[in-house]
Amino acid sequence: MKILFAASEAAPFVKSGGLGDVAQALPAELAKVKDVEVSVFIPYYKSIKDNPAIEVEFVTSFGVQVAWRRQHVGIFRAVSKSKKLKYYFIDNEHYFYRDGIYGHYDDGERFTYFSMAILEAMRQLDYYPDVIHCNDWQTALIPVLKKALYAGVYDNARTVFNIHNIEYQGKMPNEFLSDVIGVGEYWRGMLTYDGCINFMKGAIVAADKITTVSRTYAHEIRHAFFAHGLQDILKENEYKIEGIVNGINTDLYNPAKDTTIFANFTSTNISGKAKNKEEMQKMLGLPVNPDVPVVAMISRLVSHKGLDLVEYVMGEIMQRDLQFVVIGTGDAKYEDMFNFNAYVNPDKMSANITFNPALANKVYAGADMFLMPSKSEPCGLSQLIAMRYGTVPIVRETGGLWDTVPPLNVETLEGKGFTFKGYNAHDMLGAIDRCIEFYHDKAKWNKHVKNLIRYNSSWKASVQEYLRIYNEIM
Repeated sequence: MKILFAASEAAPFVKSGGLGDVAQALPAELAKVKDVEVSVFIPYYKSIKDNPAIEVEFVTSFGVQVAWRRQHVGIFRAVSKSKKLKYYFIDNEHYFYRDGIYGHYDDGERFTYFSMAILEAMRQLDYYPDVIHCNDWQTALIPVLKKALYAGVYDNARTVFNIHNIEYQGKMPNEFLSDVIGVGEYWRGMLTYDGCINFMKGAIVAADKITTVSRTYAHEIRHAFFAHGLQDILKENEYKIEGIVNGINTDLYNPAKDTTIFANFTSTNISGKAKNKEEMQKMLGLPVNPDVPVVAMISRLVSHKGLDLVEYVMGEIMQRDLQFVVIGTGDAKYEDMFNFNAYVNPDKMSANITFNPALANKVYAGADMFLMPSKSEPCGLSQLIAMRYGTVPIVRETGGLWDTVPPLNVETLEGKGFTFKGYNAHDMLGAIDRCIEFYHDKAKWNKHVKNLIRYNSSWKASVQEYLRIYNEIM
């Protein structure tokens, strides 16, 4: 089986969020399966091109039509040791040789070009995959353009459209159809939604299968609160929607081998976790005290991550016998709020307004609890990473958080963490209090920490689900 995986980012080459992690780990796991070959297509961004540590080879170049524009396409390639996983980089300096990967005035045109370049690259490379797996709005035009511009060429290739976050849909003005996409009026109906061109809507209609990154999110997005306006078209196409929960790279996130943390530990010997806590407290200028629980948040500092709940009860949180560590960047109001509380409560709060993966790993390993009170969460990887490092999650029951963190029964130790259902600040605070109370029952707490480290959050089960879907649509 040949799988083409199209994404706007993929670690370790370039990453801004969870999509980058998925586009690294899922293709790698798929390629381990017998008789499966995977080719990952991403843009050849400036940060990749200027990185001397990334070795690529030039493959070919050609032109592609973006409406009335004829644009250059360069193809570069990196191949894994097994030869079953290949990375292809789409090169066009006009579109991709820039600082930052998103947030440019012409993102719609940039990723229209990217989708067209992938489809033409398949022909130029004489590469005809069985499945084209597209991810989020940046590659949402591929299922549409396959039908509109390549009818009869790739008819045997089936398309999967994976929704990682429905909030970002690729909305463009109506004239975008002719001025940039360059397809006829026949296709306007497929791409138009709520008075504008909507890339994601087109993919929902045109793709053979729609997947989301958790089972609960697959149901949530059919309702207005979560769908950001797309609930009607999703209900029309719900027969082809399925949710598959993400995994994490358990080799990369491995407390037994991680070189970025202060001390390694395993599910049978967790003494190293206490050492990580001690060294983390020293590093962050917090009082070294093994009896005070450390609550961590590692997140983009934006409202839908539940930070308005944290803001509302921040004063009450600071009254608890705990230490609070935050890592992340985002909205200025939340950055300022955390900085202010760290200034006022230097013995209880550490605010780290930065994106620093090595520091994040130290906090995952050193914290006792991990707070994730999201308003919506398609899947979430942070809670999976936290559990991998034996850090107990406190989450709201939504999306992938509900799928991956079943409520903990403190008597039987069945379940994973402490949860709350309503989007309410004091419900969240109640879950924190329950977790603190459990923390002081050291025998049960340590047993549960060991259970969390043993929890299998790898991609293996999810890969089998994806293969089942690929085979069904083929």
